Amino acid sequence: MLRVSRTVGIVMALGAALTLAAQEPAESSPEDRVDEVFERYDSTSGPGCAVSVIRDGEIVYKQGYGMANLDHDVPIRTDTVFHVASVSKEFTAASIALLAMEGKLSLDDPIQKHLPWLPDFGHLITVRNLVHHNSGIRDQWSLLQMSGWRYSQDLITDDDVRYLLEKQRDLNFLPGDEYLYSNSGYTLMAQIVKAVSGQTLREFTMERIFEPLGMTRTHFRDNFAEIVKDQAYGYSWDGERSVYELSVTNFDTVGATSLLTTVEDMARWDRNFIDPVVGGQVFLDLIHQRGKLNSGEDQDYAFGLSHGTYRGLPTVGHGGADAGYRANFVRFPEQGYSFVALCNQAQANPGGLAREVADIYLEEHLEPVAAAQPEENEGAVAVALSDEELARVEGTYWFEDNALAIEIKRHEEAVQLVVGTQQFEMIHTGDGVFRAPEIGRTLRFEPTTGVVEKMLLLATDDAEDIDTAAKLAAFDVESADLTEYAGQYGSPELPVTYYLELNEGQLTLSWLKGDADDLLLVGEDLMVGDAGSLEFERGATGEVTGFVLDSGRVRNFRFERIR
Repeated sequence: MLRVSRTVGIVMALGAALTLAAQEPAESSPEDRVDEVFERYDSTSGPGCAVSVIRDGEIVYKQGYGMANLDHDVPIRTDTVFHVASVSKEFTAASIALLAMEGKLSLDDPIQKHLPWLPDFGHLITVRNLVHHNSGIRDQWSLLQMSGWRYSQDLITDDDVRYLLEKQRDLNFLPGDEYLYSNSGYTLMAQIVKAVSGQTLREFTMERIFEPLGMTRTHFRDNFAEIVKDQAYGYSWDGERSVYELSVTNFDTVGATSLLTTVEDMARWDRNFIDPVVGGQVFLDLIHQRGKLNSGEDQDYAFGLSHGTYRGLPTVGHGGADAGYRANFVRFPEQGYSFVALCNQAQANPGGLAREVADIYLEEHLEPVAAAQPEENEGAVAVALSDEELARVEGTYWFEDNALAIEIKRHEEAVQLVVGTQQFEMIHTGDGVFRAPEIGRTLRFEPTTGVVEKMLLLATDDAEDIDTAAKLAAFDVESADLTEYAGQYGSPELPVTYYLELNEGQLTLSWLKGDADDLLLVGEDLMVGDAGSLEFERGATGEVTGFVLDSGRVRNFRFERIR
């Protein structure tokens, strides 16, 4: 009996030990941690994402989360086909690189050599300028919206883009002077591929890139009515009604966008960076080549690939956003890892998700996340601001490059930053420096004494200038005669009439299919609204004769008064 009792006791003790071991949390595997990153999308009632983790050209983890089609309850798998928006540019630029390597075009060719229908802008624009987004050509999406096309609702074709670009007579800036992302340049590059090779971009990439790499689920969709098996539909969350709505593209235009692919096929593309079946080492060297501005400054943007760093490690890749689709492809070449995140929800941030996954696999290589300084936290301690100091910084500030006006004003006992209809509280942290916790930015006014001339919008680490805004001269808006501006305006570069109408003291701007845009007068003959900034011009006798519109990726756009 004693022997039996001892045996039972040993078994019981062992069982207890095993139970305790089971209760101790085991260290999560990298795969489990990736699943935790995407947990918010792992649902049968909403759209989601697919991810692939690639090491030395081979997938080490892949998974789908959420639904590809909410109408029919189709889940996302790793072979689900996504529209990847501007990730498309990698393959458009790769096509140009292959043709340049073969001597069928030169990157320094004038673009009119291959596309003679383009207007002469009075300055040399080369294929290389298109590749690196420094051509100065106005962006197609902005031009289409300005003309009355409704993005992802009205069909947009290559011919529509050509129609508008043919009418342009001015540039945003001289070619090579600046970097400004232009989708037009990549649509034109697709047309150059067709002119030089005799094949559409879809045909060329299928033959020269996708088929050799085994990317069987990848192609440029140049017919929006085409049936695509296993395709994810795009969605957007309507917060007011708490429902998802369908949000898909309506494009027959390629080059800047319209690539369909999977996280598995993107791994096959990634493998070509290690074993360049397509193009060889010369090709790899070329597509990583950064652009260079006229000033001699190197750009981060190469051939559809953007160089960057993440927590101290060099990266290269591209992101994309169209309608309800979001995509990101990022490589860490020195570590041999790449991460692909493709999502079908407009509110998703695949770039952030991909880097969260990188945190898991590359944690031993990454620099520590910098500790936040006290003034960077929402709990920053406010320093009392005198009436004199407040009066010094109050006013309207103008970001010329972005055509954006920001107002700094007193609100009860606080200071507010006002952008359009949005107001953000600011905390004075001392020496004329303010923190805007809601937008995660620091503002500094210069000079620090005397009359303020400009405002600097700083990065969260207070280390670099994000942008500079000039302070506008004080202007008595109440005394302005708004009836002077009301009328109809047109431009030979745009087939549409703009209407400025005055109703109950409010000027609104409207055009075909466009919602009425309330305009705010912020300076003498200077107004701002959702459309951008309007700087009005006057004739010899003082009458308003037109205005120049600046709107982000469209600058110097002149309208003349027609009524």
